[in-house]
Amino acid sequence: MATQYFARPKLQLFGVSSAFVVRKIGLSDLSDALRLGWEDFKAIPTHAVVLCVIYPILGLVLFRLALGHSVLPLLFPLAAGFTLIGPFAALGLYELSRRRERGEEAAAWHAMHVLRAPSFGAILGLGALLLALFVTWIATADAIYIATFGHAAAASIPDFARRVLTTPEGWSLIIVGCGVGFLFAVVALCISVVAFPLMLDRHASAIDAIRVSLRAVKENPLPMAVWGLIVAILLVIGSLPFFVGLAVVLPVLGHATWHLYRKVVEPDPNPPQEEPRPPIGHRYAADFPASLFPWSHER
Repeated sequence: MATQYFARPKLQLFGVSSAFVVRKIGLSDLSDALRLGWEDFKAIPTHAVVLCVIYPILGLVLFRLALGHSVLPLLFPLAAGFTLIGPFAALGLYELSRRRERGEEAAAWHAMHVLRAPSFGAILGLGALLLALFVTWIATADAIYIATFGHAAAASIPDFARRVLTTPEGWSLIIVGCGVGFLFAVVALCISVVAFPLMLDRHASAIDAIRVSLRAVKENPLPMAVWGLIVAILLVIGSLPFFVGLAVVLPVLGHATWHLYRKVVEPDPNPPQEEPRPPIGHRYAADFPASLFPWSHER
């Protein structure tokens, strides 16, 4: 059962209030979030798969690229590194879950409503940060491989597998690479676990969203660690065979992340109300071009 943790009220950072209420959650809340994510996926499976089909396709492209252009050592870092930008890529899924939660129609094109998010600019900013983290990870993984095996490229997949799995250098590569990759994953989890759903749902700067995510991890270290482990395991399962399983795993995780956000962050007690648009009324050709300047009729 989730309990509330009240943030210090009116805390200011760079002139923006970060007074969001973070709850304490338990492991049962994680299973509940996954269950709700699976229900969202079953309710709108075609739309979710369409949004995420780029991932298995991209995985196959990377596989072919690795075979033809001697970037085989980076195939695993590339596939694993997409978990770093996954929270940003799942924006459309958050929107579909948000709409279904509110009893609104949830169709594929509604995913584009993320463009109307209260903090869309901040979303792009944090997305750019995760992209930079992804690029840094790829560069780091490449440097680790070169430091271990030098610049000599693997002749084939069997040759590469033999180097990595049957030599001391390969074992060292696995240990160091996985350790460094784990650190990158922890950073990405801490700064974005609820950041993107928060910015999609409410007015918040990127700094606010990162702070809320950090507080969520601080107040729920065990559940967040287990959540990260669940994500990693499901992504590994979804990557077999040839990343096709990600067409199911990614949408389920995306929907579940929205429900995790709902459990971790207290909803806004006074959500902003959208003002109805004024009726347009009849327009006549004789009013042109004066109709382009409606304020000219006001006295």
